[in-house]
Amino acid sequence: MDNLLGAVPDPLVLAIDQGTHASRALVFDRRGRALSSGTAPVSITYPRADWAEQDGEELVASVLTAAAQALQALGARRHDVVAAGLASQRASAICWDRLTGQPLSPIFSWQDRRAHAWIDQLQPHGDAVHRKTGLFLSPHYGASKLRWALDNLPAVRQALATKTLCWGPMASFLVFRLCTERPFLADPQCAARTQLWNLHTQDWDPELLALFGLPEGFLPRSVPTCHAWGTLEVAQTGIPLTVVNGDQSAAVFAFGWPEGDSAYINIGTSAFVQRALTTFPGHVPRQLTGIILDDGATRVYMVEGNVNGAGTALAWISGELGIDHLTEKLPQWLERSEEPPLFLNGIAGLGGPFWQADFPSRFVGEGEPWQKAVAVVESIVFLLQANMDHMAPYVPAAQRIRVSGGVSLLDGLCQRLACVSGLPVHRRDDPEASARGIAYLAAQRPALWNTATHEEIFPVQDDKPLRDRYKRWRALMAQATGI
Repeated sequence: MDNLLGAVPDPLVLAIDQGTHASRALVFDRRGRALSSGTAPVSITYPRADWAEQDGEELVASVLTAAAQALQALGARRHDVVAAGLASQRASAICWDRLTGQPLSPIFSWQDRRAHAWIDQLQPHGDAVHRKTGLFLSPHYGASKLRWALDNLPAVRQALATKTLCWGPMASFLVFRLCTERPFLADPQCAARTQLWNLHTQDWDPELLALFGLPEGFLPRSVPTCHAWGTLEVAQTGIPLTVVNGDQSAAVFAFGWPEGDSAYINIGTSAFVQRALTTFPGHVPRQLTGIILDDGATRVYMVEGNVNGAGTALAWISGELGIDHLTEKLPQWLERSEEPPLFLNGIAGLGGPFWQADFPSRFVGEGEPWQKAVAVVESIVFLLQANMDHMAPYVPAAQRIRVSGGVSLLDGLCQRLACVSGLPVHRRDDPEASARGIAYLAAQRPALWNTATHEEIFPVQDDKPLRDRYKRWRALMAQATGI
């Protein structure tokens, strides 16, 4: 009846989530209901040990394909899309040409740690880098990758000589290529993941550039998360791009404004535990701090712990043991009562709070293949708990854990997390946390966002054998890492 009377249809927002293995696009209304979606797979290659690369042209094409699918599925309603948001892999970096937009390097994935030996020489400066950037000195971040490109890629050196070089976060490259205005900009979260951005001045730091041996003047301009980024041109539709954020940062906003007493855990290819704070937390040793939202008036900070070997570790054990369709078999295996071995998980490099890029993964104890798969799942839980234990003195006490991401669909993982942490684990029925969070911000934070979504709660249970395994695992990690 409203439409017959000429009422204006509700505005819609397009959310783009560019992830490690696929680009996803979803259209949401102002209540957080997904009306359409599109997806396009992307590839990742591992040319050598510690290298992980993606193709810039492929990623641009995948975003356009996914977004076109989502808009075309709307039919005539695609014209009701009034804003778009982009969530991107945070620590991935790339070099490109300012005139043509063509990549001058591969996208160096966040998983890439090719410069871990080179960056060891900077360890005496590690504490100063951490205090400036909020990041632990690591080859996963962009600075050492850009230095490698400068040292090893003639096309990058040529662009530097002709002053046509652009480099920085992958998100900045995507915005440059996707928007008709060719903006050269960076949001606080993705800029910070270069390890060249000063959290206190909220801009590129000349001393950090000098430390990594990188010339000034070729990084994008720093702007807030919420900004007039440009016009996204998709399927003959121009849409204002109004927000850009890191994928894990966006996930915190998936179900509205973040709660100060909740720990937010997103488990996909990698896993992250974040605590959202409205005041700057200061220096948190061996963990990450940063800005997950800046709208020009309000800032939301975070303290974060990361686990590199989540979905990547499950893929690894599947290949290592030749287990096909692992995720279909895990739910039954996770319900079995037999004791699994322990797994010291350094897949894709050991992240927080241990920080060892070249850590040898290994099982401690014997077990059947299914038990080893369970041990890998438990190692994800244990690494998350180690991060929560480490950040506890620096953040308010948590009352609950909110989980999201594809790997969080494993009930056995969520139940173990509740038992080890002593906190109930809340899981919503939609794993598209990054897309939903960026849509919430693009929709300008509507009050009634996704309020009707079903929520499962995994209660704390008394599981002494599991808690004992965590204690033994933690002692072994301390012995192996000194942390």
